[in-house]
Amino acid sequence: MNRLSRFVTKRRGWVLLGWLVLTVVGGFAAPQATAGLSYDFSLPGQPGYETNQVVAQRFGSGGEAVPILLVDNSPSSAKAARVVAAVEQALPGADVLSYADEQALRSADGRTGVVVVYPRLVPGPEPYVAVLPVIEKVAEAQQVVVTGKDALAAEGGGDRGATVLVETIVGGTGALVVLLVVFGSALALMPIVVAAASILTTFLIVWGLTEITDVSFIVQFLLALIGLGVAIDYALLIVTRWREELGRGAEPEEAVRRSLATAGRSVFFSGVTVAVSLAALIVLPVPFLRSVGFTGLLIPVISVLAALTLLPALLLTAGRRLDWPHRRTTDPESRLWRRVGTGVVRHRWVSAILATVVLLLLAAPVLTLRLGQPTNESLASAGGPAATAITRLDTSGIGAGLSTPVEILTDDAAAAREAVAGLPGVAAAVVWPRSAGGDTLVRVWTAEDTSSEAGADTTAAIRTAAEATGARVGGRPAGDADFIDAVYGNAWWVIVLIVVVTTLLLARALRSIVLPIKALVLNVLSLGAAYGITVWIWQDGHGTEVLFGQSASGAITTWVPIAVFAFLFGLSMDYEVFLLSRIREEHDDGHDTDEATVAGLARTGRLVTSAALILFLAFISLAQVPTVEVKILATALALGILIDATIVRGVLAPALVAALGDANWWSFRRAS
Repeated sequence: MNRLSRFVTKRRGWVLLGWLVLTVVGGFAAPQATAGLSYDFSLPGQPGYETNQVVAQRFGSGGEAVPILLVDNSPSSAKAARVVAAVEQALPGADVLSYADEQALRSADGRTGVVVVYPRLVPGPEPYVAVLPVIEKVAEAQQVVVTGKDALAAEGGGDRGATVLVETIVGGTGALVVLLVVFGSALALMPIVVAAASILTTFLIVWGLTEITDVSFIVQFLLALIGLGVAIDYALLIVTRWREELGRGAEPEEAVRRSLATAGRSVFFSGVTVAVSLAALIVLPVPFLRSVGFTGLLIPVISVLAALTLLPALLLTAGRRLDWPHRRTTDPESRLWRRVGTGVVRHRWVSAILATVVLLLLAAPVLTLRLGQPTNESLASAGGPAATAITRLDTSGIGAGLSTPVEILTDDAAAAREAVAGLPGVAAAVVWPRSAGGDTLVRVWTAEDTSSEAGADTTAAIRTAAEATGARVGGRPAGDADFIDAVYGNAWWVIVLIVVVTTLLLARALRSIVLPIKALVLNVLSLGAAYGITVWIWQDGHGTEVLFGQSASGAITTWVPIAVFAFLFGLSMDYEVFLLSRIREEHDDGHDTDEATVAGLARTGRLVTSAALILFLAFISLAQVPTVEVKILATALALGILIDATIVRGVLAPALVAALGDANWWSFRRAS
């Protein structure tokens, strides 16, 4: 760090110029990178995915793409014929089946009929984005209503790309307000500048990556909001330490050197830990998650680089002038957090036990975690014609699973249909009129929504029975099941890799074996609590109506838990490193473990709380994105950060350090 600080000090002008160029070019590259992101969720080698690919190629639609449903509230054979003719004229090549041709598509009371439409697929994130307006005009003319998963998403959704930009600005504004409170001066601008430079530079690199490989759309959320959080975290730590050193009488250059030697070292190890947690996704056999791993590790790496080069150059150039009006002391110690630390250390075992019990209670609902897509009811919460139509369909007796049917590709349609038609929970099994490549499709839908527990059990039984006849099974439910198997069946590789590498990194940073192990245990409790409260809110529906104006999702979206793990593990470890590094420093200065713990918490408590509040606001802004999956992700991240910064780092971590006493400082070097 000394050589780095000397380099930045001597060449601060070139450092600032270099980052200015990168930031300006990155501003141009960001929209180009976003436009080049991929919405591909391919699962090569998985049977459901491979079947879906074959179905889409041979039939022009279906597979992972679910049908558009036209609900008729006054069905008749003549009207069905008119609707089918109008659809086929408006959408050449569409695959259409009406209630006039298939009795299972008409309710028993004859008051509801459904026309199932599979338009030809077009590449892109939303295969029906150009089709829906066309079919809505047809539906209006024919007095039927368009519904289905895609129609519901369109009815309650918006422009994702524009929303990410807007929500990032909202998150940045919230961060600036918090920083103004923390610093009480214009120094609050520096972490924002560092974050902007980090995010835009990372987008520049991602733009280059999109030219040579597929990069998942999830990366834009990572870069925009996680990047905002970690870059500000790192800058906040270094600026706080710089002001502290100035208050002790150091000259600006010496203050920069000391800050990089202490806070800069913590930032370096924190950034590497976050990078490892995201890079661990590379070992999963899922291409889109691998791209998240490859690009996700750029966020902390670039943020660390900016914090260790751009920020010191800014402090040396304008730090003194920006520290105005100087209304806060340069000492980072918080009287509130000293009182908290004193109370926690004095009652260490009570504090540790109570905090653990609270975390376990919060984590308990995770035992009922069910992975899947949001239910029709949840998607319909926003209201509108599509929502009304899907509700009518779900209660008509035709079968709520019609929105996501199971697709059986077979050369013996009669045998496949016979194998599944009589299974409990099956609403209908229909041999599709058209064949292709010597195979026929049998489309099967369930009485209950496939995202519900009962519907998921039925789809699993359908798949087992159909595969027993030699058929191949696809459709979105099969794709989801394969995703769960591919990701979570291999999750132990991710966990082992993260545990081993993180332990080694933290052992080196903290010069202790016990502290890294404790940190990992606390992260498990923190993640468990985040998962549990998310299940309680979204899957079980406690508060979704009040907080989001939506019904329970019935399941947690398949990719959310692994994404939450990658994000929260690294971010939580940031706070752990900030706290433990300061406790270690105080202990090395001659304080006993209890005194070092209180002093460490007093000097980092306000910083960690402020950093967590910034991230919390960023994730709250992300929750405004209309997509249910993103709302679930934002809920888990926001509450996870809040739990971690208060219960875990504010109470449980210092309580355990105090309880373990001198054992905290045991290391291999000391043992030898």
